[in-house]
Parts: sequence; structure tokens; C-alpha cells
Amino acid sequence: MIVKKKKIIGITLSGIVLTAILSFVSISDREFQLMKNMDIFFNLFREINLFYVDETNPETLIQKGIAGMLDSLDPYTSFIPEESKEDFKAVTDGQYGGIGVTIRDMDGEVVVVDVARHSPADKVGLKVGDKLMRVDGKWITGKTDNDVFEWMRGVPQTKVSVTYLQASTKKEVTKEMIREMIPIPNVPYYGMADDANKIGYIRLSNFSADAGKEVKEALLDLKKKHRIESLILDVRNNPGGLLVEAVEVVNLFVPRGQEVVSTHGRVKQWDNIYTTRHEPVDTTLALVVVVNRSSASASEIVAGAIQDLDRGVIVGQRTFGKGLVQTTRSLNYNTQVKVTTAKYYIPSGRCIQTLDYSHREADGSVGNIPDSLIKDYKTLKTKRIVRDGGGVSPDIEVVPGTISRIAVTLYVRNLIFNYATLYSQKHDSIAGARNFALTDNEYAEFVAYLQDKFFDYQTETEQTFAKLKQQAEKDESIGDASAEFDALYAKLSHDRFKDLEIHRADVKELLSEEIVARYYYNAGKIANSLRYDSQITASVETLRETDKYKTLLGYE
Repeated sequence: MIVKKKKIIGITLSGIVLTAILSFVSISDREFQLMKNMDIFFNLFREINLFYVDETNPETLIQKGIAGMLDSLDPYTSFIPEESKEDFKAVTDGQYGGIGVTIRDMDGEVVVVDVARHSPADKVGLKVGDKLMRVDGKWITGKTDNDVFEWMRGVPQTKVSVTYLQASTKKEVTKEMIREMIPIPNVPYYGMADDANKIGYIRLSNFSADAGKEVKEALLDLKKKHRIESLILDVRNNPGGLLVEAVEVVNLFVPRGQEVVSTHGRVKQWDNIYTTRHEPVDTTLALVVVVNRSSASASEIVAGAIQDLDRGVIVGQRTFGKGLVQTTRSLNYNTQVKVTTAKYYIPSGRCIQTLDYSHREADGSVGNIPDSLIKDYKTLKTKRIVRDGGGVSPDIEVVPGTISRIAVTLYVRNLIFNYATLYSQKHDSIAGARNFALTDNEYAEFVAYLQDKFFDYQTETEQTFAKLKQQAEKDESIGDASAEFDALYAKLSHDRFKDLEIHRADVKELLSEEIVARYYYNAGKIANSLRYDSQITASVETLRETDKYKTLLGYE
């Protein structure tokens, strides 16, 4: 770094005119540029705030300035204002103070869509489908679901009164509850994927505090009660979290002292090597890790390390591609900044960070990476070829099927949700979560329920045809063919109730899961969904075929 002598006189900084005569003080070009531009920024803000033709909001101006600055960096460096601090804390700590309900705005009404088991709300009988009216006497009319949630959240052991319209009786009910610390489970469900072949299953949904402990408890319970011989670890849609918890999860399956991940940043204090610290639970259990395009960060450390160490097979889709480490730094006035400080590298030496994080698919995942930009690496034991450049590529790729347009429409318009509420009012109990499915007669009752409901939509064919006609009209080439266009469109148009029969499998799947949630909470919903899951089916088949499993790992 070249250091120059500069004479700086009369620098205006942070709104105070500092006549600090720094005669012949040695500062670097970088430091001078920082001081100069901070001074320019403040003076610009001051001039706009004083002289702009309309009244300005200083806080809004600064917030937009911060947002613009951070937008020039990676997508994960972010400013956390004071009002969002509790939300951020809930994500990292895995708990929050409240009554244990999830709510959603449905056509202008705030409706309960999930109740945590054994929570204060659960204890007083608040049910999914109930409509909130007042919190501590304050009407929720005109408030967003986020506003209402904030009213219900608070310090544990404090009281909150909730008035709601009971879905089952249509009566107004008021319940007083004592807030508690509501845990957000890292492992919302675990159980058996295949009893006959002793294949266990663990869903790991995030990596907040104690994620490793929760997976360990689930694993030990499966080994004790079911004597499992293999395991499916599901990290699909897991956005990540604490890096150290990812190491703890890997530690359950590999020996003590094994390097799992290393981090390297511009500042040397962020250079670290993370190794397993404890004795493992099981180093020989056959293991499949299921991933998808939304498995990110800590999820990718687990999947990538298991792959690099030849410890298990990865099934699903290429992961998100986030190989950056964030560190939270405290700022003034109870604000924080989550800043990217390093990249992480898994045991083979590869970094799974996508090479260009500014251009992603619509769902945020990695797009196609040119082969010329991808490097080959080798796994540690069997020397299989693995690659960097963006995410962890599975050993067995399984792309889930798409859901029909009619099923999506019924879900988005809350018709599946509303019918599940009605169903639960008519049936005191149902079959176990893993086995429940609607009968043909019950599905017919659902179709009858829809007779007077609006749920129209356009198929892809109809959308494409409409664009074709629109283009023909724009080009003035439609001529006398307008009538033929209309006649053909009429023939191609869908029949909603015919589609209900054609796509009954999709609709029944979503409806069954929603009904199960009414009786067995979110864990039951997950358990029921596995029976229709092509990626889980492929994972089970892989673990059943021992020779195929070993071949994939390069052992035969």
C-alpha cells in the first residue's frame, strides 16, 4: 500500500464542522477517500433535507442510502434496524416470546393457519381456521398480519388477551394467555420412511441454536426404538443458519477431529478451520442427504461435507449455491449489520458459492454455469470427482413433478384450507398422519363443496393461445380469422370440474396434508407428505439397494 502525506484542513464530518488541522499526518489513499466521501455524503444529505421542494423524511432518505450501498455488495450483507432485531434474534436463537400461532391475511381477515403444539394458544383451544378480532381489546381491523403478530408477541410470563371468532361455532370467544418462549424447532419431524427396511427419516428445517443437539436426539431415538439401519436426512428448503451447528450435525456421522469446513476472508481474523469435536453417534449407518434448489448455506456445508468425505449419498437437485459466511456486528441505537466476512470451503477444497450471485433463477437458485468456469475436485476417500461453481450437485438427481394449475389455484384461493377446517369440524379423529388419505366419496364431497365457489384460472395452453391472438391483432394479420380463433379457443378452453377429475391426485395430496395438519399439527403434515414425495421414494430405493449405494460412493 502506498502511503502519501496529505494536508487536510476543515473537514466537515457527521454534521459538525471540524476544523481539525491534520498537518502532514500520514494517511493512506483509502483512508482519505473514505473521509472525503463521508463528508460529501453528509453535505449532500444536508442540502436535500434543507432545500428540497417538498418535505423530506430524513430517516427514509438515510434508509434508502443504506439500501443502495448494500445493494452494490452481495445479497446477504444486510442492515438490521431496531424494529427487526427481535425477528433476527428469533431466527438465530430458534425461539421467541409469544403464544405460538401463525397467522395470515385471508381476504381482509386475519386467520390462524398454524398452532404450535403445547403452546399457550394450543392450551386454551385456539384452532386453525379461527379468525382473530381483537388483541388486548384493540381491534385488528385495518392492521396487517405482521402488526397483529407483533401485538401477540412479547416478554414471557406477561399476559395477552385475544378475542377471536371460533370457526366451529361462529361464536366470539375471548381467551387470556400467559406468553411463553415458543421454540422454533430445527427438527419439526422425524420417524420411519420404511419400516420393513429399517430406514429412518429426519427433517432438518433450519440451523438455529441446538440444531445438532436436536438431530442427535432424533437419531438416538430412531436407533433405540426402531433399530434403524439407514437414515434419510432431509435438508430441503433449509435456508441455513449457524455454521457451527452444521459442523455439529456432520459430527454425528464422522469421527472426531475431521475437518468439515474452513473459512477464508480478507481480514485474517475470519480465517478458521472447523473440525468435529465429539465422538460420533454412528459412522457406518447408511446415509442419504436430500437436497433441493432451496437448500442453502449451512445445509450445503452438511451435504457437501458428507459428499466430500464419501460418508453418504446426496439425492435431489443442485443446491442454492451460498458459500459466504456472515457475521453480525452491533451498531448504534440497537441496530446491527450482518456483513459477509468470508467464504467457506468444504473438505475437498471447493467453495460452493455461485460464481455470479447477481444473476439467479426466479427462485433465487443457481442458473447454468459454463463448464469453463467450473473446477474439478476429488472426494477424500474414493477420489470421486466433485465440482465447484455453484451449489452441491447430487449423486442422484431427482426433479420433483410440477403441481397442476387447478391444485395451485385451489390452494392459493384458500379453498383447500377452508374445506380442511370444515372437514375437521365433522370428524373427531382420522387415521394416523402417515397413512391418512381421502376416500373417493370424501373427494366427491369436496368437489360438491366447490360447486358455488369461484376458482377459475388459465391453463398454459390458454395463456399461449391468448398471446398468439393478441400478437396477430397487433400485426394486423388476423383478418377474417378472428372467428376461427375464437372457435379454436373455445375448444381448447378448460373445464374446471373436468380438471378436478384429471388432476385429482394433486388436489387430494394437498387436501390430505391440510386435513392432517388439523389433527397432528405441522409434524403430521410433513409425515403425510412423504408418501407422495418422489425424492424421498428415490432415497428409500437407494438405501434398499445396498450394492447401488456402495457403487455411488465409489466403494465397489
